[in-house]
Amino acid sequence: MTLLISCGEVSSSQVTVLRLLNQSVDFLFDNVSRFLAPVFTNLRDFEMRLSCIERPQFTPGDHSYLSTENWVSDRKGYDQKGDPEANFNALDSILKSSLDRLASLRESVCRTKSLRYDESIAIHASIMRDLCLQGKLDAALWLRKKLMQSGFIPGLITHNHLLNGLCKLGSIDKADGLVREMWEMGPSPNCVSYNTFIKGLCSVNNVDKALYLFSTMNKYGVKPNRVTCNILVHALCQKGLMGNTKLLEEILDSSQANAPLDIVTCTILMDSCFKNGNVVQALGVWKEMSEKNVPADSVVYNVLIRGLCSSGNMVDAYGLMCDMVKKGVSPDVFTYNTLISALCKEGKFDEACDIHGTMQRAGVAPDQISYKVIIQGLCMYGDVARANEFLLSMLKSSLLPEVLLWNVVIDGYGRCGDTSSALSVRNLMLSYGVKPNIYTNNALIHGYVKGGRFIDACQFKDQMRSTNVYPDTTTYNLLLGAACTFGNLKLAFQLYDEMMRRRCQPDLITYTELIRGLCWKGRLKEAEELLLRLQVSGITLDHVPFWILMRKYTKLRRLDEAYLAYKKWLMTRSGGGVACLNSVNHMHTDHKQ
Repeated sequence: MTLLISCGEVSSSQVTVLRLLNQSVDFLFDNVSRFLAPVFTNLRDFEMRLSCIERPQFTPGDHSYLSTENWVSDRKGYDQKGDPEANFNALDSILKSSLDRLASLRESVCRTKSLRYDESIAIHASIMRDLCLQGKLDAALWLRKKLMQSGFIPGLITHNHLLNGLCKLGSIDKADGLVREMWEMGPSPNCVSYNTFIKGLCSVNNVDKALYLFSTMNKYGVKPNRVTCNILVHALCQKGLMGNTKLLEEILDSSQANAPLDIVTCTILMDSCFKNGNVVQALGVWKEMSEKNVPADSVVYNVLIRGLCSSGNMVDAYGLMCDMVKKGVSPDVFTYNTLISALCKEGKFDEACDIHGTMQRAGVAPDQISYKVIIQGLCMYGDVARANEFLLSMLKSSLLPEVLLWNVVIDGYGRCGDTSSALSVRNLMLSYGVKPNIYTNNALIHGYVKGGRFIDACQFKDQMRSTNVYPDTTTYNLLLGAACTFGNLKLAFQLYDEMMRRRCQPDLITYTELIRGLCWKGRLKEAEELLLRLQVSGITLDHVPFWILMRKYTKLRRLDEAYLAYKKWLMTRSGGGVACLNSVNHMHTDHKQ
């Protein structure tokens, strides 16, 4: 149109008409999505679909798609006076092209809607399942409600995802309502639905309702399976109702009841028997499995070995492990960890280390638990050097120890007073990027104190703040107790004052150490006052502060004061308050006068 005007081929009235028509066509084309938006659920979805539609392809011979410029450029013999007929032919061509494009667009939209409706439903169902897996059950239920209001009922799998999500969150009432709606509006629940709901009921300890639901399954035409039975067997075993497991088999139909022994059911039964201390019954189930040739896997053997180890039958546990290997079932890390843990509890560290070595030679990589049990046990029994060897073995195996294991070794060296080795482990810990915590620092301070390096311990306490690890009650108790041991009561009370300024609450150990220091210096009156302050503080008392006072009075042959301290302790044990203790003090004062 611009070219026509520039060439002077149209009059002013014709120009106005051309402009109006061109604007109308542009308006229709640009806003077609808004006219057809009600076809889809929302405008964004429609625009996305519209962008994916291929526009009609036109061949050069299709004259209905010729633009104004193309028409003008094809005119070779136009005159300078203008050709009204040619102008209207151009308008006809533009309008016909626009109408053809609209018709083609409408056909594409209808075809897209009919082809992708099922895909849209599948997308909504997939979204609901994803929301369930993410724990966003409210959003999933809202989407289900909207779909059902639109006349679409999600499938059974989607409903089972909803049911599973509700049960995992403990929303049993909502899950119950969902099952009722499934029976009323569809889809009807299947065995998976019932298993999910029964498991949810058992998880909230509502076994009675689970059993009732189980008994109604056949009534509604839903046949229970072994999974249903195993869920209820596990729940009943946890409640200690072993006798009721036979009732479950009776509820099942004859074909299911006569089925071979289920390995999962047997494993649950044996585990429950061992936990209840009924080793004979557990071995009876194992014997029945062996007689009926039920193949056992590593889980079954692990349950048996753990149960025998817990009951102290280590020889039988070893025998089962050998039987396990003979039958081609390879012991896993759980098997070895069970044996190592049991041996460490009995103090048999040489045998535990042998099992650990066997484990590595068998190609089973030890995990954090494998090392943790041995390292803690060795440090507890004083063999810190050997524990450190296992710590280094972890590092060689590219297994980074957790902070607890570093702290156990550092504390082990600290208890022995070997601060140099403790610091070496701490430095190695830092080199591997493991950040020390308050327990690490307290273990080092304990080492300093144990080694008689009290000044170094106080300096280390002051350096702690630079690492954003602040002293706690245990830190001050270690230093305060050391100060009392060295007879420096002034420093001990300075630490106590600093402790209060730092808003670090004193505990029973704090006051007990101060009372011990005062008694050692012969300042018994101050010790009595501090003991009274301790009683008023509301901290739970034990016999130690009273015992310290009684022992000191006895050494000084002040038996009346010793007996008075003893009576105070008896009143504390019987629940007597501070008023009773004050009355005892007044009686003692009057007697002396």
